[in-house]
Amino acid sequence: LPGVAFIDGPNVWPLVRIYRGGFLLIEFLFLLGINTYGWRQAGVNHVLIFELNPRSNLSHQHLFEIAGFLGVLWCLSLLACIYGKFTYIPMQVNPLILYGFMLLFLINPTKTLYYKSRFWLLKLLFRVFTAPFHKVGFADFWLADQLNSLVVILMDLEYMICFYSFEVQWEDNAGLLANTDNQICYSYSYGVRAVVQCIPAWLRFIQCLRRYRDNKRAFHLVNAGKYSTTFFVVTFAALYSTHKAKNHSDTQVFFYLWIIFYFISSCYTLIWDLKMDWGLFDKNAGENTFLREGIVYPQKAYYYCAIVEDVILRFAWTIQISLTSMQIFPYAGDIISTVFAPLEVFRRFVWNFFRLENEHLNNCGEFRAVRDISVAPLNADDLTLLDQMMDQEDGVRNRRKNKQWKRSQSVSLRRPRLASQ
Repeated sequence: LPGVAFIDGPNVWPLVRIYRGGFLLIEFLFLLGINTYGWRQAGVNHVLIFELNPRSNLSHQHLFEIAGFLGVLWCLSLLACIYGKFTYIPMQVNPLILYGFMLLFLINPTKTLYYKSRFWLLKLLFRVFTAPFHKVGFADFWLADQLNSLVVILMDLEYMICFYSFEVQWEDNAGLLANTDNQICYSYSYGVRAVVQCIPAWLRFIQCLRRYRDNKRAFHLVNAGKYSTTFFVVTFAALYSTHKAKNHSDTQVFFYLWIIFYFISSCYTLIWDLKMDWGLFDKNAGENTFLREGIVYPQKAYYYCAIVEDVILRFAWTIQISLTSMQIFPYAGDIISTVFAPLEVFRRFVWNFFRLENEHLNNCGEFRAVRDISVAPLNADDLTLLDQMMDQEDGVRNRRKNKQWKRSQSVSLRRPRLASQ
């Protein structure tokens, strides 16, 4: 990226914040394609779990195509933004064109470009944001869980709207997203940023309450408590940030409260990931030590590596807070957020494999869509046997006799014609 040299140090961060969300969305779609491929290969029937239309759902090839297409557009827009001085297009326009096209791609009303899948996603998003008013299905809370890992996208979207509303300098036609002296969009000082950061956790919180209302299972309240810890983490983070900027004496109090609730939230979510969402550490695991009795994926090492990965990334915030609080280098918060946001998307990608496997095995899924479907996919011998059964002569002869009997019955039931006719 030699073109970054054309941008001054402080002014590069609005560009990073605006384009970071698009990159995370493309990464998520690409990894979801890998999820879909892995589920299909392992025999996890994600089509039935999500209650998709078997004839019109997106395969992993489709997801790769969409991610690749959007990735090319993202790169072209970023290059046009960086080299805005040479393209005679104001730098401020390029992100608007990119995200405007992405929005039109999603809400396009014509029956083209994966219309049924896009319509299914829009309906699902509507159900997620209106969770208290209807029963919650597996796809509903699965998508809300994805939003919890994509919260940086929502925060960057909020920043982009605020930036273009209050801070952008349209008269700077040289192509630089310029800052103003009074920067409020990337701070907690005006409150909106903290509210946006809590939206995904709030959606899951009210989904858990709705599920408790429907079936009176107490563990839904425990799950709701897990998401409520996010509210405390965000609140004390916002208070620490605003009080630190004003040099208040109680800044350290909010800092320690932030650390305490972050630790509680991480332990809470980690235990729920491993025990409830993945169904691991089952006492009846037998030879599958620390796992569960039934596993789908062929190597136990996948499960152990996933456990280690989840522990590390659940507590990666300790590095983020340490480097940010010490202020070793300028813009440490932006740099660390840009590095750790893709890692959180990767953590959710790994989580998806074992969450759907556990749902398929009916260990702790409350809204089961699996029923009695076998986990193992059909092999070549099974398909050959089915073909032989379908080609047996008895079956063909029986169908012929049945047709002849129906034909004779239909002839006997016909009314005889009169001679005068």
